[in-house]
Amino acid sequence: MNSKVLSRQINNIEVGVYECEIHLKFRLIEEKSLLGDRDQLLQVLLDALLTEGSDEFLETLQASVKAQEISELKASPQMRRQLMRLRNSTENA
Repeated sequence: MNSKVLSRQINNIEVGVYECEIHLKFRLIEEKSLLGDRDQLLQVLLDALLTEGSDEFLETLQASVKAQEISELKASPQMRRQLMRLRNSTENA
């Protein structure tokens, strides 16, 4: 997501740090060569899941999602800096 779009969306909205866990089980029709590159495979899987409604090559078998707000101190320094930027941008907007 574009950070400028996110900044506009969270005007007057409190933001926090969340730990998210997604468990998915599905069947996918895909090129065999793709299975050797884990990063590329992950990107293809995410793209396929986002377009699941119109994708005839993906069959979701099971899905569960958990999200829990965590202390900002558990976030990486980069994520904490980004959180401060978002908060500052909403205050200045």
